[in-house]
Amino acid sequence: MSISELGQLFTTGISGLELTDKEKEFIQKNNIGGVILFSHNYKDPAQLAELVNEIQTLRDEYPLFISVDQEGGRVKRFKNNFTQFPSMYDIGKLSSPKLTFEVHKQMADELNVCGVNLNFSPCCDVWTNPNNKVIGDRSFGTKVEEVEKHVSAAIRGLHTGNVLACAKHFPGHGNTLKDSHFDLPFVKKTIKELEEVELAPFVKASKSRVEFIMMAHLVVDAIDTELPCTLSKPAYDFLRSYLKYKNLIITDDMEMKAIEDNYTCEKAAIMALNAGADIILYRSLESTEKAFKAVKEAIRLQEIKKETIEDKTKRVKDCKKNHFAEYSPIYIPSIEKIINKEKSQNILDQLGITE
Repeated sequence: MSISELGQLFTTGISGLELTDKEKEFIQKNNIGGVILFSHNYKDPAQLAELVNEIQTLRDEYPLFISVDQEGGRVKRFKNNFTQFPSMYDIGKLSSPKLTFEVHKQMADELNVCGVNLNFSPCCDVWTNPNNKVIGDRSFGTKVEEVEKHVSAAIRGLHTGNVLACAKHFPGHGNTLKDSHFDLPFVKKTIKELEEVELAPFVKASKSRVEFIMMAHLVVDAIDTELPCTLSKPAYDFLRSYLKYKNLIITDDMEMKAIEDNYTCEKAAIMALNAGADIILYRSLESTEKAFKAVKEAIRLQEIKKETIEDKTKRVKDCKKNHFAEYSPIYIPSIEKIINKEKSQNILDQLGITE
């Protein structure tokens, strides 16, 4: 394995509306595989497209994954000019998978025209605990059958619009009380109980050929009583075998308190890759740099086997080869054809929403 491919297993955040020299150097020199964007990276669609074009000039063989959490409802990073969809719970209540498909196709069209090629959506969590605020109305519903049919429609909608979907948060965050952004939640259910509710939408997502599944920072007693799923080999093995899933597994943000309060950045990175993560996700360049350096050293010391890294980089590159083979920079004037008031209003009318 060429160590130059190691960067493909990292997704990093960046600091602003354009790249700093330090960010450019780090991404290019280390062949980093992906960038995640937040609201502080967004001003308007033209600026977003320019930023993405700038990022993609740093690519080596294949384009980078340009990712975002653009779920609709309260979780959306791009606001002005993008269609402001209601929560997935409100969309789920309309009980129309066809509409869910249309919403996600429009979402994908808007992201794709700006160069964003991966959306960390849909949430496959079933909202079974009414006091659960971290998921809450991000879920399509409180019943497993509702969530299943909308998850499938959402994935198809995103893929039809040339944006990769990511099913999250495996193995299901809908029954927890604690928020993994701030604390480490525990799920105390048997495998049979998980199969009846939490796992079913992920089975549906896998059958819908989702390209990414995000592993959650949860301790699930039935799988591993000690480690959060993100760092647990039994959790990744279970995901692969139970879902018969062969595509990419990405961690949730490794800078969330559920991980940071319990492990060093360096240790957690090594544990996640050894456990089975294909890609580790960081919201800041500083943490990505620390983790990257630690992983490189762990390979040198044979704490991580080279074959493990080769296996992961092959999965990443296969995904990129299949989806991003023909890359061309975003042509800024084409954006207005896709992102405009008329198109937005048309889809909102179908949802019965007037702006």
